[in-house]
Amino acid sequence: QVQLVESGGGSVQTGGSLRLSCAVSGYTYSWRCMGWFRQAPGKEREGVAYIDSDGDTNYADSLKGRFTISQDNAKNTLYLQMNSLNPEDTAMYYCAASRKLACWDGGPMNFAYWGQGTQVTVSS
Repeated sequence: QVQLVESGGGSVQTGGSLRLSCAVSGYTYSWRCMGWFRQAPGKEREGVAYIDSDGDTNYADSLKGRFTISQDNAKNTLYLQMNSLNPEDTAMYYCAASRKLACWDGGPMNFAYWGQGTQVTVSS
């Protein structure tokens, strides 16, 4: 059974940084494409960043340069480094796993496995 467990959320002030982690267990497939999504109250879930087994990454255009996705295969952990945070980044952040190539094409529907989310709140 695949389990994804996020951690690292919290409250920060504008300009601050956070690093989210996602511990992955039970994923036995040789290929995976992982993603971070976020959802603010009253808004649709949106893709933030993605990384595949080859280490190729893809980002939402509006977040390039501030967010960095990475993975530690030895620890089976996915990360999202978030810098220069602002109140518009306030949302629940989710990690997700997909077996699809180029999982960033197609949105949340490409992802079969989801974590429970971790809250990020940025105050002005």
